[in-house]
Amino acid sequence: MFDPDELEEIRASKAEWHEAEVEPVLERFGERKETFTTDTGGQEVDRLYTPDDVGDLDYEEDLGNPGEPPYTRGVYSTGYRGRLWTMRQYAGFSTPEDTNERYHYLLDEGQTGLSMAFDLPTQMGYDSDADMAAGEVGKAGVAIDSLEDMETVFDGIPLDEVSTSMTINAPASVLLAMYIAVGDQQGVDRSELRGTIQNDLLKEYIARNTYIYPPEPSMRIITDIFDFCASETPKFNTISISGYHIREAGSTAAQELAFTLGNGIEYVETAIEAGLDVDDFAPQLSFFFNGHNNIFEEVAKFRAARRMWHDIIEERFDPDDPTSKQLKFHTQTAGSMLTAQQIENNVVRVAYQALAAVLGGTQSLHTNGKDEALALPTEESVRTALRTQQILAHESGAADTIDPLAGSYYVESLTDEVEAEAYEIMDEVEDRGGMLEAVEQQWVQRQIQDTAFDRQKEIEEKERVIVGVNEFETDDGEPEMDVQEITEEDQQRQIDSLEQTRERRDDEAVDAALEALRDAARGDQNLMPYIIDAVKAYATVGEICNVMRDEFGEYQPGAAV
Repeated sequence: MFDPDELEEIRASKAEWHEAEVEPVLERFGERKETFTTDTGGQEVDRLYTPDDVGDLDYEEDLGNPGEPPYTRGVYSTGYRGRLWTMRQYAGFSTPEDTNERYHYLLDEGQTGLSMAFDLPTQMGYDSDADMAAGEVGKAGVAIDSLEDMETVFDGIPLDEVSTSMTINAPASVLLAMYIAVGDQQGVDRSELRGTIQNDLLKEYIARNTYIYPPEPSMRIITDIFDFCASETPKFNTISISGYHIREAGSTAAQELAFTLGNGIEYVETAIEAGLDVDDFAPQLSFFFNGHNNIFEEVAKFRAARRMWHDIIEERFDPDDPTSKQLKFHTQTAGSMLTAQQIENNVVRVAYQALAAVLGGTQSLHTNGKDEALALPTEESVRTALRTQQILAHESGAADTIDPLAGSYYVESLTDEVEAEAYEIMDEVEDRGGMLEAVEQQWVQRQIQDTAFDRQKEIEEKERVIVGVNEFETDDGEPEMDVQEITEEDQQRQIDSLEQTRERRDDEAVDAALEALRDAARGDQNLMPYIIDAVKAYATVGEICNVMRDEFGEYQPGAAV
């Protein structure tokens, strides 16, 4: 971008400025800290950035125009000027009836897509009356036991008019089957169904631990979904490769990027080994990132992610379809950054995190409720969170031009630094045999744990300020506020509903469908048609998952290497 003579003049000018202006001030006043770093400490932040910091930048090769390779500036040529990001608030709690009511409320308030949260028993493949589900039914999300529950959740919500994201992993095939079955009931052509299933098991082994089966059968189920959806539901995103939970577990921005893209490579390679063509499924891969506090680091991370994925897919897999090389992603603001102290401050945190996601070009966005450090969000806090997005979209000007921080000496330099650090981590993963091997060795988990430990130590020693927690505290008690509660009565209602479903269904049809699924699991047929048949017979999530538990076993983490 700049010729060598120009850069030499800029370096000389910066040196003169430092000697004449900066050094006298430093001698007299010093600076607030000896070293300034990005939020996760991955990159040191210089006092001043100049063209010299981006002297090697080539616009066409490193940035490109929006909608053109390497997609650093975005995958769509008109950005948000053509269409705003999808405002997709994550919601689901208690019973299907309660969740249906919340969905209608959010849609009436202007939400443009649904995002479905499931309770822990559903995420682990247990029915609400299972011993392992006791005390957890409906608490972290909605309890889904059978197709009847899914019918209730989407009552009055036409699936050809909304897209739905489902945060479900080990039982993703079962919940997708239920969604397809509801669409079939509504008369919606499967080719018109739109949405996303998370379906990212490698991330579960790394960070969240809501896994069921060992890696090999898990990868089989994932590729079965890829194959089935390529022909049956081509508009449905078959996986949301998630860095969000990796960051929530304590990773740096560069680690989030490296491990997420590393997981993506593993999924693509596994699908190709199973006989799929990269262009049959890669366009429907999606990603899910965390929106953290440091605006510039997050923008750099999102921009680097697009460029890296383009280069990785092009160099490793050589697709014909350009959309196979486009990284599209959802963002959720950082739950781990919400504080139970002075919860009103969380509204401000979420707004800044959402701004970073929009400046970074996210395709959809969830903004957390201010009270989510305490409980599931109330209707009031959900509305405030949604209004945060709407104000950002319609009042801030952030959506009026594409990639507005492009060309910033700092942001471009930081984009390069985050990318370089992420590639360095990915190289180490490759040396360990790839993500699957690195995860099974517990190496990935240990890197994140070490980073989380260091961060907590910084907070405790006040090297890292958390407003209202270790600085700017108040002696006043926290104001009383309504908190969303899930009662024992709510949980019993769901268990009673499950019992009634079992009484109404045709047990012979259920048994036949489950036995057919068992036979398919023992062979090499695609499992999705058999799971859909079982769902339509009103077999439960637990019954279907137990068939696969019997055949595939359950994952037991190994010792760290």
